[in-house]
Amino acid sequence: MLVRWQPLQEIEEVRRQFDRLFSDFATVDQESNKGSWVPASELRDDGDYLTLRLSLPDVEAKDLDIQVTKDSLSVSGERHFQRKEESGKGYYWSEISYGKFRRVFALPVAIENEQVKADYNNGILTLTLPKANEVKAFKVSVNSELPAS
Repeated sequence: MLVRWQPLQEIEEVRRQFDRLFSDFATVDQESNKGSWVPASELRDDGDYLTLRLSLPDVEAKDLDIQVTKDSLSVSGERHFQRKEESGKGYYWSEISYGKFRRVFALPVAIENEQVKADYNNGILTLTLPKANEVKAFKVSVNSELPAS
């Protein structure tokens, strides 16, 4: 008995197998990341200091931990899960991430880590990072002595 070769069907079967394989990897990856999230950030150079801002909605200031060295900064904390469900009511979906987070930033210049200031307002953490003296540009004045005539 001869069976007719149908290459398009075989290609489709291989595609399905790859889809199934990658789907399994995606499920494992999602499970490993469950309970963690990454807040958005921005770092700005403001002359004598750097300003780092992080978007941390629904995170309480007491749940933040900030560690600073001369050349790096770490911010960690947690957004607590606070779903309240009433009888007969519930969520259809939620795309808000809850749980612990940690961000570590390598700073582009050395800073005075003892003088860092942190302000937290409306879900935005703002860190003011004064640059170290060896990084700041200083103006040097030139003295010239004219020979007495």
